[in-house]
Amino acid sequence: MPEPESRVNAEVAERLREAALLLAQQGANPFRVAAYRRAADTVAGLDRDLRELVREGGVEALEALPGIGRGIAAAIAEMLRTGRWSQLERLRGELDPVALFQTVPGIGPALARRIHDILGVDTLEALEVAAHDGRLERVPGVGPRRAAAIRATLESMLGRVRGRRPPRLEDGPDVGTLLDVDREYREKAERGRLPRIAPRRFNPSGERWLPVLHTRRDGWHLTALYSNTARAHELGRTRDWVVIYYYDDHHREGQCTVVTETRGPLAGRRVIRGREAECLAWYAASGGAREADAGRAQPPRNRN
Repeated sequence: MPEPESRVNAEVAERLREAALLLAQQGANPFRVAAYRRAADTVAGLDRDLRELVREGGVEALEALPGIGRGIAAAIAEMLRTGRWSQLERLRGELDPVALFQTVPGIGPALARRIHDILGVDTLEALEVAAHDGRLERVPGVGPRRAAAIRATLESMLGRVRGRRPPRLEDGPDVGTLLDVDREYREKAERGRLPRIAPRRFNPSGERWLPVLHTRRDGWHLTALYSNTARAHELGRTRDWVVIYYYDDHHREGQCTVVTETRGPLAGRRVIRGREAECLAWYAASGGAREADAGRAQPPRNRN
């Protein structure tokens, strides 16, 4: 007879079920909710330890299981590798990027905090993109040699999971899509039409103040939330800066931050950090109506 499911399998299945429940509560696509539940049932019914399966066949062995595609396979691999699942922590409002970055050899508490506050990234995949496009080198304490070492470490860590090339910024949704998600999120948040979560960071009262939007555009799954970073609180931009996470069915994933520009030709418009030139071209090509819809922002207001 098959051995009973391992403790690890049971924990992974429980996390997948919790993610499905939270997504359902937060109004996510029902097909996405059902996918996590199917995956949880598959994992719970396995007669082999997930760690053994991955050791022998890599992430591809997970993808071969019924009801588990690339995205969920990568999520399971993240749990096995780090003991954490950043997407679930985000759904709970408990994501702690500083602790996550410290799982990367060579990144201590102080550097992890600077990376998060300066770059505004909070996943290992987003950190890898920053390590490839030069932004990581601009963080104090990270020069070209240290950035190269971190980049190599991340490629090793994530490559074992992903088995594919590193992500690139151009792999993400186009700026028009991202600005439209930003517009939808801010409008619904202002009208109180979105579910709210209680973030753990900078929220001693445990208040459910952070609206969350799950949506889908052109094959991309997107989640939008106001920024809850130390820098956003310091500058009073917790009702202006919007962080958008995205991934597709092939597990290309990333994140971006949309802000109201304060100077230059884009002043007063919503702009994606790091993609200002694309935003300028998009506004020039899209005409006044779309500019009014997606680009002009209301003055930022602090939730306090």
